Amino acid sequence: QVELVESGGGSVQPGGSLTLTCVASGFTFSSSSMNWYRQAPGKEREFVAFISRSSGTRQYADSVKGRFTISRDNAKKAVYLQMNNLKPEDTALYFCKADKPHYWGRGTQVTVSS
Repeated sequence: QVELVESGGGSVQPGGSLTLTCVASGFTFSSSSMNWYRQAPGKEREFVAFISRSSGTRQYADSVKGRFTISRDNAKKAVYLQMNNLKPEDTALYFCKADKPHYWGRGTQVTVSS
């Protein structure tokens, strides 16, 4: 059974940092590229970051470039999203997504507010 479990969300002040973790099970993690997406209230889900199977390729949405870093540990079957200099517009439900198989986690909430 495929499962993606996100954690690490929370409430933080503008300028703060959080690290999200997504732990995978039920499939060959090292064979799948991974992604982070987010969905703010009243908005569509949007792409945040991508990492290839061997971490050789990483891509980011323009809105998070220079502030967010995606990484993975294939031995731990985990993908991470380090988020620095958080802004109120980063407030959203953050989802982990696997590409092979195509599968979504349930999300972890990030709230940035003073």
